[in-house]
Amino acid sequence: QKQNHGLESQLDHKIIKKSAMALKEKKSVKFSLPIFNVNRAVGTLLSSEIAKKYGEKGLPDNTIHCTFQGSAGQSFGAFLATGVTFELEGDANDYTAKGLSGGKLIIYPPKKSSFRAEENILVGNTVLYGATGGEVFFSGIAGERFAVRNSGAIAVVEGVGDHGCEYMTGGKVIFLGEAGKNFAAGMSGGISYVLNDNQKFESKCNSSMVALENVTDTEEKFWLRNWIKIHQENTGSLRARQLLETWEKSVQNFVKVIPHEYRAIL
Repeated sequence: QKQNHGLESQLDHKIIKKSAMALKEKKSVKFSLPIFNVNRAVGTLLSSEIAKKYGEKGLPDNTIHCTFQGSAGQSFGAFLATGVTFELEGDANDYTAKGLSGGKLIIYPPKKSSFRAEENILVGNTVLYGATGGEVFFSGIAGERFAVRNSGAIAVVEGVGDHGCEYMTGGKVIFLGEAGKNFAAGMSGGISYVLNDNQKFESKCNSSMVALENVTDTEEKFWLRNWIKIHQENTGSLRARQLLETWEKSVQNFVKVIPHEYRAIL
């Protein structure tokens, strides 16, 4: 355990050292590092340093951009502050982006992978738990309890296990693939968009607090397309590219999930 803790600390201190000019003078920095599953809660110490100096506002967008290669341990990018972008070529464990606080996470499989990203698990369970802001783009499937208690982050992911968006209170989440059972249980705020190609989503959604609608508003269609395009540009997603190429048809298969009381407030 002591050895693992040392490995965790070493990576965080490397990140802080390479981010020195950004922390001191807000100058943009970009670097790459390997990551392993013993490296847990990567980014929390960096975010702490940013918060100490710049408070809740953080740094300008993309001031610090770190690209990782490998398999990240639990809580990768937890509490990540505004101004930090973590890009991971590989996969990540449970609690990725927990408490995300304005930062950006981009995760996609190794570029030499032979499997289809949209058909395979990329990140673990309870991802984006309690996030308050920021953006995430995952070219692959997330495990169970994705975006639980999300209150402000925007996310694009290509599939999800059971209990997606459970107790969500804010933010927006886009699913470019199937969702598991009990979706939106206790969801009181925010909006989700789920691609319903197989027309099975209604039976998997817990509709006690939410309404299911088609996406018909022109401005909303534009917003949805734009974020899928951003997802494709960040991750190289084949799934996103296919949807964009057939957009007029694809958008008709999206289901908008919105809580009854949240819609009344809007």
